[in-house]
Amino acid sequence: MTRIVLVRHGRTGWNAVERFRGRADIPLDEVGQTQAETTGERIAREWQPVAVYSSPLSRALDTARVIASRRGLEVQEHSGLLDIDYGEWQGLTPQEVGSRWPDALRDWYERPQAACIPSGETLAAVRGRAMDAVAELAAMHHGETIALISHTVVNRLILLGVLGLGNDRFWRLRQDTCAVNVIEAEGGGYTLVTMNDTCHLSRGPA
Repeated sequence: MTRIVLVRHGRTGWNAVERFRGRADIPLDEVGQTQAETTGERIAREWQPVAVYSSPLSRALDTARVIASRRGLEVQEHSGLLDIDYGEWQGLTPQEVGSRWPDALRDWYERPQAACIPSGETLAAVRGRAMDAVAELAAMHHGETIALISHTVVNRLILLGVLGLGNDRFWRLRQDTCAVNVIEAEGGGYTLVTMNDTCHLSRGPA
């Protein structure tokens, strides 16, 4: 069995005011840095991962570096954990997108499994590469605990994959900044142990 501690990155300025972030390389803000430090302390104390993997984007990498530093580890980047490509929506607010692509935006919120983002990725494509990454890393670390740091879209799709649910349920899961999810992987199957756990953020750094 492999234990996977799946984490969303800390807060950024684009989380405080909603924008389609995707591949835009937005750094953590001050709150996000504090969240990462608190999350790193909890993960080191409760799960002691032997490896930390991250999306290549700085908001995830900076979160991952804090988590890894508590265990004396180096972060390893993995492209399968990269955020969704929002194509022409990247950097825009939902209101701005709605004024140009109203039908596509309606699908995004009402039929996410069918949404087509101009020049972007579908949820099916993101889920495929993310679940491939999870399977690959779980097989590499059988009998160990690892931490994966990614993004809200990617994490939701991994959780849907673990639960065997369709992408139509995308909006039925929450992934708050620096939320912790715990997954057990064994024999090609998965068990979800914990989801969207943010209790450590209410306590602050130890």
